[in-house]
Amino acid sequence: MSEPAVRICSLADLTDGEALRIDVEGHRLCVVRLDSEVYAIGDRCSHADVSLSEGEVEDCAIECPKHGSAFDLRTGQPLSLPAVRAVPSYAIEIVEGEVMVELS
Repeated sequence: MSEPAVRICSLADLTDGEALRIDVEGHRLCVVRLDSEVYAIGDRCSHADVSLSEGEVEDCAIECPKHGSAFDLRTGQPLSLPAVRAVPSYAIEIVEGEVMVELS
């Protein structure tokens, strides 16, 4: 990670296969744990200002609860319409059980 990472939660705070909204330093994140991996993307759907963390997680994607657009948790890229723009994705590192994110 090139920028100093910020602690956002403990790994134990995340339930496998479920999204959690975390607000940190002016960023609204959708954080998802899938087995041993943790992903963080912007929490606002690029199609409508809806919280992605309220959506369903399937495979390595999350579905917007309002219009059904799915976003890749690894890249933030939309996988289905009506969204056509990506949401930000953030680098994650696990350090001694703590989830760290690079916000830049």
